[in-house]
Amino acid sequence: MFYREAGQYKASYEADQAIFPIAQDRLAMLALLAIAFLVVPLVTSEYVYRAILIPVVILSLAAIGLNILMGYCGQVSLGSGAFMAIGAYAAYNLAVRLPFLNPFVCILLGGFVSAAVGIVFGVPSLRIKGFYLACATLAAQFFADWAFLRVKWFTNYTPSGSVNAPPLELFGFDLGSPTANYLVSLAFTVVLALAAKNLVRGHIGRQWMAIRDMDIAAEIIGVRPMYAKLSAFAVSSFLIGVAGALWAFVYLGSWEPAAFSIDRSFQLMFMIIIGGLGSILGSVLGAAFIVVLPIFLNQALPPLGALVGWRISTATVSHFEAMIFGALIVFFLVVEPHGLARLWSIAKEKLRLWPFPH
Repeated sequence: MFYREAGQYKASYEADQAIFPIAQDRLAMLALLAIAFLVVPLVTSEYVYRAILIPVVILSLAAIGLNILMGYCGQVSLGSGAFMAIGAYAAYNLAVRLPFLNPFVCILLGGFVSAAVGIVFGVPSLRIKGFYLACATLAAQFFADWAFLRVKWFTNYTPSGSVNAPPLELFGFDLGSPTANYLVSLAFTVVLALAAKNLVRGHIGRQWMAIRDMDIAAEIIGVRPMYAKLSAFAVSSFLIGVAGALWAFVYLGSWEPAAFSIDRSFQLMFMIIIGGLGSILGSVLGAAFIVVLPIFLNQALPPLGALVGWRISTATVSHFEAMIFGALIVFFLVVEPHGLARLWSIAKEKLRLWPFPH
């Protein structure tokens, strides 16, 4: 009975079109943000920061970027790892060659560089789609892997090919601690996720969804396919590029091109499939699921195997992880194509009707 909107009247268009039109949702989101920004830094250990919280927060931003392209605009992409790498190396080169720039400015500029490259590789989407577009974006991944490995200028001519991020500081305050890294990542993700949510709710988001549902019909009713598709590539690549720069500067600190291989692209794609295509919340849920599941399996499977006299090695755990990922992807594609976000939506609808059956 507590999750009802009875008595909550909307007297304006703004109230009716709010992101959280139900007061309980607004209060829950404010409480969640207060816990994330104020409570978590007081009670969390360094291991939880490094193993769970920071990866979940940064990969959530990357998954939101990919979801805008695949879930909202319907353009298949297998090169998201490349755009993370472009954002990371662009931010690194800006920090090295323009040392007067603050690292956080470099991170944002790295996102804009990634957006520009994303527009270039989004041009084929004007003529091809589906499997052929996936191959075109896969070419971006292979090209980025080759360029950052072979062109020494990108790595500032380091002999090993590994580069180090500049120290993070703002107004003279050192932000190198795990708590500061978490808060910086969370601030970037919350602000950009809110911006992405407002974009997909506006006219440009409706254009993306029209292209996704039927591009020919969208063009007939006045949607410009070139503008819609390239803007989706630009926004998606910007968010993924910022996430890549955060991944390099905040989480890794030191990295090489293998950190943004094609495995990263598939990981992000799995996140939005399991979390839910066409959902900002689904991107966050999918990132949390993908990051937490391997840790859970590593902690839970060996004791369970010991109960039946089976010693499970680390390699076996990794095989189970791949099998479970594959089974879950097939499950969500067949049973619930909209992923965890749809399951959460159904649970909310049940709460709105509880305890009545209909």
